[in-house]
This record gives sequence, C-alpha cells and structure tokens, in this order.
Amino acid sequence: MPDWLTSLQTDTPQKGFELALTLARKGVAYTQTSAEVREKLRPEYAENADSLTMASHVVATHFQTVAAANNYWK
Repeated sequence: MPDWLTSLQTDTPQKGFELALTLARKGVAYTQTSAEVREKLRPEYAENADSLTMASHVVATHFQTVAAANNYWK
C-alpha cells in the first residue's frame, strides 16, 4: 500500500477523532485485505453489541494516541 499517513498532527480534536476513525478502518483493511471478505463479514458484527463495543474501543485507543501526539491540543 502506498504511504498515506504522513503525520498524527491535526488542527483540532474533531480532526483528530476523524483520523482515529481512519486509523481503525485502515487497520481492518490491512489485516483483511479482501474487500469481498470484509463485506461478507460485516452483517455478522454490524448488529452485535460486543463487536461494536470493541470497535469503539479500538477507535478510542487510536484517539488517545493522536491526542498525545498533539499535546492534547493545548
């Protein structure tokens, strides 16, 4: 895959959260490279509370990393 992540620096916390979402989505795409398989699996987790909670946890972890890289936008 071509380089797409050039910095964790963002102008605002909102942009940082959006970056965290992108990091989570890219992580899934790097892990399961088949879009077809990802689409096939989506219905299994889309309505599963535990899966959605885990997805939120991954995003929160990425947001924590981005926030730290931005000195918590102080």
